[in-house]
Amino acid sequence: MIELLTNYKFTLDTIEQAAAKVISLNQHLKVFLMDGQMGAGKTTLIKEICKTLGSTDNFSSPTFSIINEYNYPNGKIFHFDLYRIKNMAELMDLGFDEYVYSGQYCFIEWPELAEEFLKEGFVKIKLVTKGNIRYLSAT
Repeated sequence: MIELLTNYKFTLDTIEQAAAKVISLNQHLKVFLMDGQMGAGKTTLIKEICKTLGSTDNFSSPTFSIINEYNYPNGKIFHFDLYRIKNMAELMDLGFDEYVYSGQYCFIEWPELAEEFLKEGFVKIKLVTKGNIRYLSAT
């Protein structure tokens, strides 16, 4: 896998630039696997990416709903939180394949099962937090 970005540093004050950087990483891939520990800022970054894409919807964590859908000027954005999904059968019951092959943006938190299913055709974002600094790497 090609390293697209290594240790891009940002804070909440510069998160807009980080969101624009993520979108610019790969224009033809719209599936992003968001990896990072609890509290690393995955949901916060996804919300900012949605705003950068032009969405004016209300954003929330899909922890309990598992999938949130947002509108933006060019279509839909699907935001997944797979933390509570235990196996591939549960993932497929959600219609996961239809979402990720829809051609729309998909941002997936806790992506281990998704990565196993997709194998390729995605950008993997790794977030690490040290104090109020966040480091973003993408492959």
